[in-house]
Amino acid sequence: MITDSSSGDSAQAPFNSLGPFLLIAFGLAWGILALFIFLPDRMTSLFGELTGQHPLFFLAVYAPAIAAFIVVIHYGGAGGFRRYLARLLLWRCSPAWYAFLILGIPLLFFGGSALKGNLFAEPFPFSSFQTLVVALLFMAIKGPIEEFGWRGLALPLLQRKFTPFWAGLILGGIWGLWHFPAFLLSGTPQSAWSFTPFFVGSVAVSVIVTQLFNASRGSILLPALLHFQLINPIWPDAQPYDTLFFVAAAVLVVWFNRKAMFSREWGVTEVMPHAENRVMPEGAKATPEKELKRSNKEGDSLRV
Repeated sequence: MITDSSSGDSAQAPFNSLGPFLLIAFGLAWGILALFIFLPDRMTSLFGELTGQHPLFFLAVYAPAIAAFIVVIHYGGAGGFRRYLARLLLWRCSPAWYAFLILGIPLLFFGGSALKGNLFAEPFPFSSFQTLVVALLFMAIKGPIEEFGWRGLALPLLQRKFTPFWAGLILGGIWGLWHFPAFLLSGTPQSAWSFTPFFVGSVAVSVIVTQLFNASRGSILLPALLHFQLINPIWPDAQPYDTLFFVAAAVLVVWFNRKAMFSREWGVTEVMPHAENRVMPEGAKATPEKELKRSNKEGDSLRV
């Protein structure tokens, strides 16, 4: 039986828990960066220059995950937190999504780089295999951790009130805005970029990730993998032209999944799923029983 997590389940975080989540996520990240913006000499003398590898920068990046953990533990306790983390084990999805994750995202970056004119103009950024591995590890434990908050908590809460398309747009705006202070600080990865294309790209990516999230039945793992691909240091610097390609990809994802994107029935809404609800999203209620059984057995999404 598939239940609606928003209908009085005391073990679920309510929709209004989105407020405390955002307050913590923004307060912690923006608070750290604001200190370096408004008190640069004092903060630098105490903690050193802020860079993308600085522990305080990592703490700021982890703010959405920290906020989500606090909210989940508050409402679900240890058991709820375990069920929430179990969504890291959800990996089954349409092969088309894996093709997009592994091949599609690099192609978008290479396309943006070709449009920018630096596809073959810059040397490979790593001088040895060791430095490449270290860079990949740093990226793997940085940006993808955000997904515990954005897609782990915020997206299912938003999908209780909005269709996946609108939930993705709203979360994309929040996600993009959350990064804004990093654009004001030298030494951060964002300091060399323009905010407007980044913001538009964040909204486009959020729409794409929303469909991936629902197609994988609420997985945290696959959005984290997509996030890693977005910051993979191997891909060429395509800012701001990569935004055009991600917007185009988002349009195609919405078009080919328009029935699911504009129907609340297909949105995964549980933050701490019960065991019997982990396999299919709430929207599967509209699917014929025979297709439900096939989908449960094969673990493949009925949509891309």
